[in-house]
Amino acid sequence: MKASDISQALALYVQRQTGAEQVSVTGFSRLSGGAIQSNYALSLLCAGGIMPGPLELVVRSDAPSKVDVSMTREQEFEVLSVAYEVGVTVPRPLWLCADESVIGQAFCIMLRVPGTASGRQLVRGALTEEQSRQLVRQLGHELACLHRVRPPQERLTFLPSPGQVPALARVHEYRSALDAIPEPHPVLEWALNWLEDHAHDSSDITLCHGDFRTGNYMVHEGQISGVLDWEFASFSDPYEDLGWLCARSWRFGVNDKAVGGIGHKDDLFQAYAQASGRAVDADKVLYWEVMGMTRWAVIALQQAQRHLSGEQTSLELALTGRLLPEIEFDLLNQIHEMEKKA
Repeated sequence: MKASDISQALALYVQRQTGAEQVSVTGFSRLSGGAIQSNYALSLLCAGGIMPGPLELVVRSDAPSKVDVSMTREQEFEVLSVAYEVGVTVPRPLWLCADESVIGQAFCIMLRVPGTASGRQLVRGALTEEQSRQLVRQLGHELACLHRVRPPQERLTFLPSPGQVPALARVHEYRSALDAIPEPHPVLEWALNWLEDHAHDSSDITLCHGDFRTGNYMVHEGQISGVLDWEFASFSDPYEDLGWLCARSWRFGVNDKAVGGIGHKDDLFQAYAQASGRAVDADKVLYWEVMGMTRWAVIALQQAQRHLSGEQTSLELALTGRLLPEIEFDLLNQIHEMEKKA
């Protein structure tokens, strides 16, 4: 479908959902990012109905190809709804449409929130020092809020249980994914062996975002206006989210600020402990940082395969695959530093 046809089909859909007398499209464009899903900004003007006036929306649908572990739009909408209801700062979810005849794919619609999610912009001068510190503390609070959700959850039965040792479940998952890639990657195999040898049990399984990092939350006037991209959510060890947020891969070159290139772990850990009532074990965070970098390396390889296979020809996907040497270098350095301290 052409963009104009998609926007008109979406306007008619919103008109039916809101009972508006008339809905006009005032803007429609593809948003940046979204290598796994396609995101569109949709601006409407509604006459009458339950949401009269200007309406700023985001429409989220599947990209032409996908990563196997990414959930469906229906599943992601349920996770987003649960997070919204427990107080996590997310864009308000409005409607889910599983009828592929509307625009050719299932999609969900949410309110658009103000701000920027650009990691490079946020870490390079967009925030004052005090804003950065408060933002890191808010990140800790958001994760603590999310991690209050524990299985079983009737609406989230599609999320598998990782068992008593979530770390070993992840090692098995990433090893299987690596085995499916045709060429050998000995650094990643070694990292997986290290992670397996150092895995720890977890008595606390919670709902985890799965991709909670700088670049996946919107910031407006120094505060989080919305946590985005929930397609990798799962029940897991809450340290998985903390480690992913602090992994070197998501610091955008500002490596002296371990929390996403924004600020420092002390502020993150204090805010998380205050909101959750549980102190943070810094060594466990370091372990899950290694897990996060290993995961990111596997994802980079998978993205490259999507391009190389012809499934979805994309310069962005091809360049993601070229990140592998840098990720492997960071992995070797971090494990070496951890072994020296042991």
